[in-house]
Amino acid sequence: MAGFDLTDLEREVIRPLLPTKVRGVKRVDDRRVLNGIFWRLRTGAPWADIPARYGPFTACVNRFSRWRKAGHWARILQAVSEAYDGKVQMIDPSSIRLHQHGANRPKKGGDPVAWGARAVG
Repeated sequence: MAGFDLTDLEREVIRPLLPTKVRGVKRVDDRRVLNGIFWRLRTGAPWADIPARYGPFTACVNRFSRWRKAGHWARILQAVSEAYDGKVQMIDPSSIRLHQHGANRPKKGGDPVAWGARAVG
């Protein structure tokens, strides 16, 4: 079990919140798909690079998209946070790569993400 895979406690908290509507084909196990989604979000890899142990990558991307549109993710994160007495913390380790001189560029307002993008270009 990887560090970003669901624990048994998290799975039991989340299970009642997951949609159960079957869409024509045999449903891939929710835990496998969720772990695949978490793997992809943690690594930043393309959806197609999700390891086979998490099921078809199409199942992961489709459920992620459908559940996002339906608002399921907000309920899932809220339930997990409550299960841990609100002590769940998330850190986004993503970063923006800058040109070596980009950090010294004068900032003239606007979008900070765009500063890095202009410095790279």
